[in-house]
Amino acid sequence: MSNTAAVVRTMTDSRNTSYKILFIIGFCHLLNDSIQAIIPAMFPILEKSMGLSFTQLGLIAFALNIVSSLLQPVIGMFTDKKPMPFALPIGLTFTMFGVLGLSLAPRFELIVASVLFIGLGSAVFHPEGSRVAYLAAGSRRGLAQSIYQVGGNSGQAMAPLITALILVPLGQIGAAWFTAVAAIAVGLLLYIAFWYTNTLKLQHSVKMKQKGKSKTKQKGLSKAVWFSLFLILFLIFARSWYISGMTNYYAFYTIETYSFTIKQAQIFLFTFLVAGALGTFFGGPLADRFGKKLIILLSMIISAPLTILIPFVPPVAAFCLLLLAGFTLMSSFSVTVVYAQELVPGKIGTMAGLTVGLAFGMGAIGSIAIGRSADLIGISNTMILTGFLPLLGLLTLLLPSDQKLNEWNS
Repeated sequence: MSNTAAVVRTMTDSRNTSYKILFIIGFCHLLNDSIQAIIPAMFPILEKSMGLSFTQLGLIAFALNIVSSLLQPVIGMFTDKKPMPFALPIGLTFTMFGVLGLSLAPRFELIVASVLFIGLGSAVFHPEGSRVAYLAAGSRRGLAQSIYQVGGNSGQAMAPLITALILVPLGQIGAAWFTAVAAIAVGLLLYIAFWYTNTLKLQHSVKMKQKGKSKTKQKGLSKAVWFSLFLILFLIFARSWYISGMTNYYAFYTIETYSFTIKQAQIFLFTFLVAGALGTFFGGPLADRFGKKLIILLSMIISAPLTILIPFVPPVAAFCLLLLAGFTLMSSFSVTVVYAQELVPGKIGTMAGLTVGLAFGMGAIGSIAIGRSADLIGISNTMILTGFLPLLGLLTLLLPSDQKLNEWNS
C-alpha cells in the first residue's frame, strides 16, 4: 500500500510546475543565445581588424548555422532514445572554449573552428534544454516553453547592446568576457543535470509500477500527423524567413529610406527584438488558456497587416508598428514547439530540434534568398515583399484542433 501511495503521489507531483527549474533553464538559454549573438555582432570588428571579405563573413555565419541548426534534430532524436542530462554542461563547455578561441584567433581558419565549437554547444543545449522545460512544465506546457524560449530570444535581442557596449570599445578580445558567461551557464546546468537525472529515475520508477496494468502499442505516424507536422514546420519557416529578413536587412532599409545612422537603425531593430521576446513569454500562457491552434492563427493573421504596413509609414509610425508586429508574431514561437511535441508525443527532443533548430537553419537560407532579392530589386522592394510572409499563417486553419490532438494521443 505504501508503494502504491508513493506512485500516486509521484504522478500527482508530476503535474506541478517547477518554476525554479524553468527560470534556471530559461536564464541558461539567455546566456547561451547571447554568446551566439556575439558572432554576427563581431562581423564589423572582424572585417576591419582582420580584413575579412563579405564572403568570409558569410562562411562564418554559415558554419555557425549549419552546425547549430542541422545537428539539433539529430541530437534530439538520439536523446529521445537515451536522455543524457550531463550533455547540457558538457555542451556549454564546448561553447566556453569556442568563445575563448574566437577572442584570441589570429586568422580566419581559427575563427571558423571556434565558431564550430560554439555551434556544437548550442546544438546540444537546445533540444535537451527544451526537454528540461517539458519535464518541469507539469500541466502548463505553454507557459513552460515560454519561460524557456523567452530566455533565448532575450539573448538574441542583446546583440545590438553587446556591439555598442563591449565589442566596439574592446574589439575582438572583448569576446573573452563571454567565457565567464559560459562558465556561469556550465555551473547552473550542472545543477539542472542532477535534477534531470533524479526526475528520469522517478519517471522510470512510475513506469515500472504501472507496467502490466496497461500496454502502449508503438505505432507509426498517420498521414494526418505527417501532414500536420509538415504544415507546422512550413509555418515556422515562413515566420523565420520574416524574422531573418528584419534582423539582417531592416537596418539597411531604415538607413536608405529614413537616412538613419547605424546607431538609430540598431535602436529600431532592438525594439523589434525586445517586443518579440515579450511576445514569446505571453504566448505560452495564452495558449494554455485558449488553445495552441488559436494562438498560432491569431499570431500570424494579426501581425500580417502590421508587417505589410511597416515599409510604407514614417519613422514614428514604423517604430510603433515594429513593437506591435514583433510582439504579435513571436507570441506563437513557444506555442509551435509545444504543438509539435504534442503532435508527436514521446519525441520531445526531436520536435524541439526540428521546430527551433531546423527552423532557424531555414531562416538562414531565407536570409540568403532575401539578400539576393535586395541585390536584384532593391532593399525597399524586398522589404515590401517580405512583409507579406505572415499571410501564410492562414494555412493554420488546416491544422487539427487541440481537441483533435488530444484524441490522437488518447
